[in-house]
Amino acid sequence: SAPRSFVFTFATDRRASDQATHQHQQRKGTSKGAMQRGVGMRSAASAPCVRAAGGSLSSSGTNTNTHIHGRRRCVGGARRRSAAPTGTIGFPLGGRGSTVAARVALGGEKKGGKEGGTEGNIAVDNAASDAFTVVTVDVLDKPGLLTVLSSSFHDMNLLVDKVESRGPGGGITFWVTDDKGQKIVDAEDAENMKQYLSIVLHKLVTGASTKARPFALRMFDEREDLSETTEKNRDLLYSLLDSYLKNDVLSVQQSIVHHVEFTLARSRYKFDNREAFFAAAHSLRDRLIERWNDTQAWIRYKDPKRVYYLSMEFLMGRTFLNALHNLGVVVPYKEALNGLGYELEKVQQAERDAALGNGGLGRLASCFLDSMATLNLPAWGYGIRYEYGMFRQVVSDGFQKEQPDYWLTFGYPWEIERPHVAYPVKFYGHVSVHEEGNEGRQNFVWNAGEEVTAVAYDNPIPGFKTPSTINLRLWAAKPCQEFNLEAFNTGDYVSSIIEKQKAETITSVLYPDDKTFEGKELRLKQQHFMVSATLQDIVRRYKEQHDSFDAFPEKVAMQLNDTHPTLGIPELMRILMDENHLGWTKSWEITTKVFSFTNHTVLPEALEQWPVSLVEKLLPRHMQIIYDINWRFLKELQTSYGIEGERLGRMSIILETEYGKMVRMAYLALVASHTVNGVAAIHSNLIKETIFKDFFDIFPEKFQNKTNGVTQRRWLAQCNPPLASLITETLGTEAWVTHLDLLQGLREHAEDEAFQQKWSEVKKKAKTKLALMLQDLNGGAEVNMDAIFDVQVKRIHEYKRQFMNILSVAYRYLRLLSLLEGGRAEEVQRVVPRVVIFAGKAAADYVIAKDVIRMILDVAETINGDDRIGNLLKVVFIPNYNVSLAEVLIPGADVSQQISTAGMEASGTSNMKFAMNGALLLGSRDGANLEIESAIGRDNIFMFGATAKEVERLRSTMQYRKPQMDSRLKLVLEEMAKGRFGARLSQDGPISQLIDTLKPGKDTYMVGHDFGAYLEANEVMDCVFRQEEQWTAKCIASCCAMSRFSSDRCIREYVITISLSPSLALFQLRSHHPWNRQILGKWNEETVQDLTLIA
Repeated sequence: SAPRSFVFTFATDRRASDQATHQHQQRKGTSKGAMQRGVGMRSAASAPCVRAAGGSLSSSGTNTNTHIHGRRRCVGGARRRSAAPTGTIGFPLGGRGSTVAARVALGGEKKGGKEGGTEGNIAVDNAASDAFTVVTVDVLDKPGLLTVLSSSFHDMNLLVDKVESRGPGGGITFWVTDDKGQKIVDAEDAENMKQYLSIVLHKLVTGASTKARPFALRMFDEREDLSETTEKNRDLLYSLLDSYLKNDVLSVQQSIVHHVEFTLARSRYKFDNREAFFAAAHSLRDRLIERWNDTQAWIRYKDPKRVYYLSMEFLMGRTFLNALHNLGVVVPYKEALNGLGYELEKVQQAERDAALGNGGLGRLASCFLDSMATLNLPAWGYGIRYEYGMFRQVVSDGFQKEQPDYWLTFGYPWEIERPHVAYPVKFYGHVSVHEEGNEGRQNFVWNAGEEVTAVAYDNPIPGFKTPSTINLRLWAAKPCQEFNLEAFNTGDYVSSIIEKQKAETITSVLYPDDKTFEGKELRLKQQHFMVSATLQDIVRRYKEQHDSFDAFPEKVAMQLNDTHPTLGIPELMRILMDENHLGWTKSWEITTKVFSFTNHTVLPEALEQWPVSLVEKLLPRHMQIIYDINWRFLKELQTSYGIEGERLGRMSIILETEYGKMVRMAYLALVASHTVNGVAAIHSNLIKETIFKDFFDIFPEKFQNKTNGVTQRRWLAQCNPPLASLITETLGTEAWVTHLDLLQGLREHAEDEAFQQKWSEVKKKAKTKLALMLQDLNGGAEVNMDAIFDVQVKRIHEYKRQFMNILSVAYRYLRLLSLLEGGRAEEVQRVVPRVVIFAGKAAADYVIAKDVIRMILDVAETINGDDRIGNLLKVVFIPNYNVSLAEVLIPGADVSQQISTAGMEASGTSNMKFAMNGALLLGSRDGANLEIESAIGRDNIFMFGATAKEVERLRSTMQYRKPQMDSRLKLVLEEMAKGRFGARLSQDGPISQLIDTLKPGKDTYMVGHDFGAYLEANEVMDCVFRQEEQWTAKCIASCCAMSRFSSDRCIREYVITISLSPSLALFQLRSHHPWNRQILGKWNEETVQDLTLIA
């Protein structure tokens, strides 16, 4: 056979050249850093694409066999397209070859310490080993070099048995054989091998980073006295970690199949959609972890000010599709799964929603994490890993029933358990005081009566098409002593595991029922558990890089999402004073500079309060600190502001009541935080004028507004792909996904007939998808696709007024019956069909809210079972509402009902999601509705009802006035009393308490007062819906005005508040700087032009 040869293939046109380069990059394990810099095997169209071919050559050098016998297929080999003509020049081993020298000049620092190019030698030694040819590449060991050279040996059909890196400047040594396991003994073979490696080095290393292994990855080594051998091992480790997983279809398939066999331990015969999901999720998590590790290394190296978002809820929804979109790998994963016989849509349905939240509070937190990752901020989220969520809602016999949400039954593929990241959390006990030093300084020691361990579970949160991947760290409670063997051996089996059960109860359920003392105690335990573990983690991370706490406020910012994490304030004080021996003044100065507080309510009764007796029992040291904070604060009010008497009592953190003393958590947050914000303009104004007026009058500079926002990536781009594609096509760019203000470019198309037609087709697709889901949930019953899909999806509460909605539906039904029975066929034909959709959970202990659900179900049963009505009216209640259901409901809705009592909804975010997808809002004058009205125009929203000020005035006179009930509401109640809608709604039915709230003098939530205006707004909406062009134009106007309501905008505003300098934002990359594993080689501190972090 002919001797082995090297073949250099020159593409004769640009297209063939690009194809060859693309195939080469997909096949080779070349470092990403080199390939993405564009200096790979081909750095330009005219550069040669190097290919190793094992086979025979004719005497003229023509390649007659492009297949190689090694593990890698040659570039331009069997898979190379032959459409473009190419010329090949062969250099047989043993014949005359290239004149390229085996010495290559590399940029960087010379070995002699001089600057300039460093010449590297490639030495081939057959005497050093009996079994191997030893090849030494004596060059500066740069990031990515090992991967490139190892790949090159494979391309030459040479097998690499061992590699040794001698550290920066020491070169790399390879022990190699040919594909038959023999040494390379022919001198000319060896010389050609050197020539090939020289070419590779010249092409791949010229212009590469001159940095040695990044400092961010070396910083731990420098703390140790490493031997020469250990240093070599570390260098080899870092070099092997140089490349990323590839995202081509074949690589993704290999990754998925690898996890099927080695992670799930399944076979090709037991590989259903669930296994396909878990395998694909694990393969995607691998790619997330790459980015997560690099992000954390970079943050650690740069040591910027870090943002910590503390929340008891994170309503994440499904992660799989969101991560695919953010990493930009939807297409390869879809094709990879198709190639394996699975559909992406069906596979992703196997993922269960993470039960880590309940409603808008948790979903807002998740949107914020997405924005912080996308904006490249050095941020972490902290929360609790609830084992059973809040509850799984089941509807049976007309009742809501609560069941545990076993969302972790099959495991959660995204989380990374960190058993080594564990902290003790104390409860109960007593505090002892010791005097230290000649000055008699008091040292407080908390002697706990109970202790549990908080174990960390990390969840990577990827940014959209950015390397930034931040972290959500959730805590699970574990016992300090898992199992009492002594008790077990004596037959006391219950006692042997009692500590485990007590500890794990803390993180079992979100918001346990607090009607009992035990329930209150468990809730307070949860809150302290979360903040204690979080604060210990934050302080530990800070102390790793700092010797004192002087820089703590410049390096740490903590945002409290509502009052639940407020115990973090005394906990930080305790850690600083008791464990790190700082004085009170210094500790308080630090504390008041790092905390910010977001308030989410306007109701005084909704502000969290805890009995002092309970806090003293559970957290004795914290109660002491709270007392001290309050005493010093009140003294400041007296001495600095002259506050006395009743007002001083109103502002006290400790509230005196006839039932005992209470700790007002919102006041504690107000006193200790440097900023306090509301979440909508009306809400921020109301808290200044009502619940926090005393504080605002004295500290006006603390109060700000941050109108909530939602992430358009999940709530438009991901959940509504047809609309996202239409927007991208119309605007000519996908940039709106990160710059939502670009949606305003749709305004000029709002009246365009062709665009309206496309818009209507998109909406029809979304409604069809929703209709199919309703059909599945409704036992196969079909809904009218031409009807208005009228949606109200929220947790069930009196102030959210689902009660008013279902009463109006009952009136609509009675009106239809009246028209039908009166023979008024023409009027019936003019009726706009409607499908009314409800979804939401009532708290387990909220009786009236559960009664509202019962009323919805009874009215729905009556209407849906009446054949006379047909498709003119249908009512559907969707149980166990979650994020995944919302992702179908929101795109398919025509109308979103946002009808809370004015002045009671802080903001709301579902209104933004619906409007973003082109649904029109039927809303009260409350929360963010008013700002949406201002943005989209009064003509494009259906508003009704009393204003917040009118509601306040009406309530103040309610017990004295006897308003006349609307005749239409009176008709509905009379028919209910007669049993028209079932026995449970009759006069003596079990939900008469709910109906009693409508009686004169008891209409707290203005259902009776606003009912008439609400019906009239519905009639206006029907009239507009009949005019298709006008309706579509309003929908387009609604969508394109949503730029202000992106969570990206909201996070930018928070960034200003916490004084996060733009120069300290995470690896802000110039657009021409691609992602690179070698952190210091490519990341820089340049400010991104389109990331404006200042007002």
